Amino acid sequence: MKKLAFVLLAMIGFTGFVSAQQRYAVIDTKYVLDKIPEYKEADKRLQAISQQWQKEIDDRQEQLDKMYKNYDAEQFMLTDELKKKREDELFVKEKEIRDLQKRRFGYEGDLFKERQKLVKPIQDKVYNAIQKMALAKSYDFVLDKSEGITIIFADPKLDKSDELLKEMGIKF
Repeated sequence: MKKLAFVLLAMIGFTGFVSAQQRYAVIDTKYVLDKIPEYKEADKRLQAISQQWQKEIDDRQEQLDKMYKNYDAEQFMLTDELKKKREDELFVKEKEIRDLQKRRFGYEGDLFKERQKLVKPIQDKVYNAIQKMALAKSYDFVLDKSEGITIIFADPKLDKSDELLKEMGIKF
């Protein structure tokens, strides 16, 4: 039993020794991306496209709201057949708006595709630079603090974001 306890303590001690020798860096990818002019331009373009598409949806919704108001005002004067026809028109218009919203902003919709086209190459450039820097500096881990979920505290002297920008040739 003493032998087992000794082996267990030795393994825990060895694990602590190994982890103490690990090298890591902290990167704020949001900070880095915000310093890249191409990313800023792509982000502005995506915002403009998004606003344009949202306006298109809002305009159609406004038309639908007017159709509903008209229907509510006129429904008492309509025959059952005309009521059914107008209700069907409203239903179709509502479905068109939902489909457009899904096509523009849904999972793998137009906005997602535009983001992939405009932003992904820039993100790939950053991640390739991170990998290159990590290999060159023998980092065991490179942590991203931009989301705030992964790291509770990061010592500022460990933040290599400015060094990464310099490595990429971007002035800040």
